[in-house]
Amino acid sequence: MTESLLPQTPAARPAGRPRSQEADTAILTAALDLLIEHGAAQTSIEQVARRAGVTRATVYRRFADKTALLVRALEWANHDDDPRLTGWPSIEHMFGDWAAHLAVPRNRRLLRRVNGSMDDYPELITTYRDVNGGRREAVVREMLCRARDLGQLPAGIDVDVVQEMLSAAVLGHLNGHPDDEDAERIQEYFLAILRQVGYRAGS
Repeated sequence: MTESLLPQTPAARPAGRPRSQEADTAILTAALDLLIEHGAAQTSIEQVARRAGVTRATVYRRFADKTALLVRALEWANHDDDPRLTGWPSIEHMFGDWAAHLAVPRNRRLLRRVNGSMDDYPELITTYRDVNGGRREAVVREMLCRARDLGQLPAGIDVDVVQEMLSAAVLGHLNGHPDDEDAERIQEYFLAILRQVGYRAGS
């Protein structure tokens, strides 16, 4: 939310503006926390309001229903327009970033909750893919193409298939590995998978 330039005179400041912004943050934080802790089905507007310290009416003034609230919470917590996201110097650095993210139990739980809601709350997985796709996917594909052009991946390899394979590997790790696995082991997990399709570092 973009803040307007407000007069310096306190009496001229729109009443309630800071409180409204604080309520927005409290509501979205509570919704995201409850989604991670209990899942979409077990999260309610009443629970969100109680944890955020606001009334149900305050939540409903902002969101038509629980699904709209959870969708906004995901958009708020994730974004695809980070100006720092310009790529990585190597495959190892890329997997290092992935591993650092997946080494945080909270991040892992959120991903499992979102993917587990596919049948009952498809809007959540669609939103997560939208806010984490686009530019991020393009940067990953660019990294794979560069590795191929450098001879680190076979010349005829289909980078789109490799990218799909790595996306599936993320889900495989979430569901098949402990949440306390360290980043170094997670990075090696992705490297081991890529080696199966011919990846060779420093070729």
